[in-house]
This record gives sequence, structure tokens and C-alpha cells, in this order.
Amino acid sequence: MQLDSLSYVELVQLKTDVEAEIARREQEEKAKARKQILEIARNFGLSVEDVLSKPAATRKPVEAKYRHPEDASLTWTGRGRKPVWVVEQLAAGKTLEQLAI
Repeated sequence: MQLDSLSYVELVQLKTDVEAEIARREQEEKAKARKQILEIARNFGLSVEDVLSKPAATRKPVEAKYRHPEDASLTWTGRGRKPVWVVEQLAAGKTLEQLAI
């Protein structure tokens, strides 16, 4: 196709036609892909919900690294913000090494 030979109006019309054809074909391709995905899922005995659901992340709980010197029920893993009791202990002159389990 010789674009040099087209007028401005013809080029704009061609652009509009091309964009419309791209949108139409995109819908066709998505429909084909959806059909293929469903067929593969059925072949493996999976439902759409099975395919789309994320497996539950199983994380091992992090062990506590620090414990309150007087109240053993207060612990901290050392991750995230310092709990109020840790801040208070540090302000009172204790060190994290002294609070370590």
C-alpha cells in the first residue's frame, strides 16, 4: 500500500478503519483464548473458580525475639514498629539485647 499517494482525509479514514478492525479482532482473539482456557480447565477437571483463585499463602509464624522483663505475655518478633512496651523499656535505659529471649 502506497501511503504517499493517499490524501490526508483518506489517511484519517484508513486510520479509523484500521483501529476499528484491530478492536474487532482483539475481541475475537480474546473469545478464542477464553474458549481454549475453559477447555483446558475442563480437561483437568477444574472449574473457572479453581483456576482464578489464588492458593492461600501459608507462612510459618515468626518466633518472638524479645520479651517484656516483667510480663512474659508481651513479646515482639523484631519486625515492624516497636511495641509501646519496647519503646518504654528503651526509654528507661534498657537495650534490645537485655530484652532478647
